[in-house]
Amino acid sequence: MLFRDLNLIPSILSAVEAEGYTKPTPVQAACIPSILEGRDVLGCAQTGTGKTAAFALPMLQNLSAQRPANGRPIRALVLTPTRELALQIAESFAVYGKNLDLRMAVIFGGVGDGPQKAKLRAGVDILIATPGRLMDLLGQRSLTLGNIEIFTLDEADRMLDMGFINDVRKVCQLLPAKRQTLLFSATMPSEISKLAHGLLRNPVKVEVTPVATTAEKIEQSVYMVTKDNKSALLRHILADETVSRVLVFTRTKHGADRLKKNLEQFGIPSEAIHGNKSQNARVRSLSNFKEGSTRVLVATDLAARGLDVDEITHVVNYDLPHEPETYVHRIGRTARAGHSGISFSFCGPDDRGNLVGIERLIRQRIRVTPIPHDSELKTPVPQEIVGRSASDDLAGSENRSGGRNPRGQRSGSRSSEGQGRQRTDGRRDSGHRRPSAGHNPAGRAYQGDSNGSQPARVSHEPAGSQPSHAPRREDTRPAHMRGNGNGPGDGQSAQPTHGRGPTKRRNSQGQGKEYTREYYSNGR
Repeated sequence: MLFRDLNLIPSILSAVEAEGYTKPTPVQAACIPSILEGRDVLGCAQTGTGKTAAFALPMLQNLSAQRPANGRPIRALVLTPTRELALQIAESFAVYGKNLDLRMAVIFGGVGDGPQKAKLRAGVDILIATPGRLMDLLGQRSLTLGNIEIFTLDEADRMLDMGFINDVRKVCQLLPAKRQTLLFSATMPSEISKLAHGLLRNPVKVEVTPVATTAEKIEQSVYMVTKDNKSALLRHILADETVSRVLVFTRTKHGADRLKKNLEQFGIPSEAIHGNKSQNARVRSLSNFKEGSTRVLVATDLAARGLDVDEITHVVNYDLPHEPETYVHRIGRTARAGHSGISFSFCGPDDRGNLVGIERLIRQRIRVTPIPHDSELKTPVPQEIVGRSASDDLAGSENRSGGRNPRGQRSGSRSSEGQGRQRTDGRRDSGHRRPSAGHNPAGRAYQGDSNGSQPARVSHEPAGSQPSHAPRREDTRPAHMRGNGNGPGDGQSAQPTHGRGPTKRRNSQGQGKEYTREYYSNGR
């Protein structure tokens, strides 16, 4: 079958042939005739089979056949889970509808809504949106959905299963009752299928391949590796020059950033893409990966959902997903458009249950590849720090003292200027030691002469022992306070001069505790 056999109008057919497509994929051949007839469609096909064109081509033809009498109200809504997928769908609509008098707009979060509002005010026929930004603009009354003729929910299982269910229900309540609804997804679990059927009226179910069946041209293998050895194993895989364009999946956003930094330390160009990245950063990373300037793209599941990049040679499951259906989405990024691909999965001791669930879902055993021996791991040499040489690092490691280990604790010998300096005669040098309470005059009472002469340190040493040679402190009190029994230098506790007796301070039990006021200086 050819595209010419699907009753497409010449303007759309010429745009399709200009892209080099002549034969439709199975999902396109099954969906396009039903959508042209105005039927609701529930399409389930594996990733990379052309689902976007399966609903974009007939939508463009149906919308171009009828023009509204007044203005350009929004007549078609395509709801997608991620910003990247929204941009890709908008690009497909622009390419296939370049010969039609239809306007389209794409709205998503992460950027300012000013230009998006301006484009909506100018009038659009087709709106591609993410749930968050769509609900924001609906709340601001910047758009209405009362004239929607076709509603398309792409990646339906992820939209309904990953927290967007409430937004989808709110959007459906704002849509006209008389409309055409299309749901497309790579997987369709039974519980999600039941919920999807509640949004459709007598739908045509198109299931080209069994649910969660992986592409035949993907060579799958798994490594039984611990968490600590995953990064070294990934670097060993990337040391092969044939691994030219790699998509690595992690479970968390922070894990994606950590892995990116680790790869860059070993001179491997990489980018990270996840929900915490700004829209400009995500678009730039994706563009670099498509152009080939970036070899490795580290992504989370939601950020890479619907990612359409040609000639991805390898997919690496750095963390096995908890949901078996997600595995099908991940490895479906490779072996697209008839190409072959390879997928590697890292399975730790805690991931054995996830692996069993994946094998049960795809109905096949994944080949286990033995981990190379440590001597066989081909790891790139870490890049040198700019401005430092290996000799400098070696000299610094030999001469460094008083440093800290990775936990922030002091390690090695102390500095030669610090406490406990080692003498050449084998004894410890106490010249730089901080005086203890017994040697520190500031920590002991002073006893001065009655005539105000140099105070003598109160001795706490046994009789007959040699006195210590601690430095003597000068009594720096004013002259009128020396020898008058009003300070600790006279062998008495300091008493207040106002004649009320000892001052008391209250503690938590409400009882008074006497304290003394010291009038001498400690030399600071």
